[in-house]
Amino acid sequence: MLREDTVFGPIHSRRLGNSLGINLLPRNGKLCNFDCIYCECGWNADGRGDREIPSRDDVGAALRKKLTECSESGIPIDSITFSGDGEPTLNPEFPEIVDTTISLRDSLYPSAVVSVLTNATRIGNPAVFEALLKVDNPILKLDAPTDALAAVINRPHGGYHVEDVIRGMERFEGRFVLQTMFLKAPGFDSSAPGVLLPWMDIVRRLRPREIMVYTIDRETPMKGLVKFTAAEMASLVKPLADEGFEIQIKG
Repeated sequence: MLREDTVFGPIHSRRLGNSLGINLLPRNGKLCNFDCIYCECGWNADGRGDREIPSRDDVGAALRKKLTECSESGIPIDSITFSGDGEPTLNPEFPEIVDTTISLRDSLYPSAVVSVLTNATRIGNPAVFEALLKVDNPILKLDAPTDALAAVINRPHGGYHVEDVIRGMERFEGRFVLQTMFLKAPGFDSSAPGVLLPWMDIVRRLRPREIMVYTIDRETPMKGLVKFTAAEMASLVKPLADEGFEIQIKG
């Protein structure tokens, strides 16, 4: 289980290069409205020991310190990335923290992009939506094409409807990155026609500027999950690539 400081790294990311992470959630716990079977942070139940959420001031001070240290040491940063131990948009000051982060990036690391990894459950919130439009890479997750399949792989808390999320994504008018995990698990197989074909139809409906297709890279809370190779994933999404979609594949 990963437990990250408020600002951590930079670390090498398969998808984002040299990435400086921002964790808007508890440093010694986990807070998420998904409980994904593949989450590298472990099950939600294993992360309940800490519920302290950093404030905008906390994040700003930690980020300024880290960016200054990296700049003085000549450490490259490709992306300043909101990730961490759960869903970053659950932090009540998320929109304000995005503004602070962009301001610090502009002054200290203007060549870096700002990225947000989100499960897209809160894009219906106007302030969250507007904040995501401001960042360079709003990376929105959609692993399953139906509510029933999302219940198997993502195990969402509360009301979650894939169609609602799709409609929220449509409001970005393609100005986002769609992120999808490919794996095999009991009751779920990304390569099965009943999963893959409707997912591809959703991609065609949304027309994101880029698609990130990836698979398991670290230990997962549910055992027995099976990853795909990069070649297998490339074959599965070839129809979309042939149609001109920009697809990043990480095995």
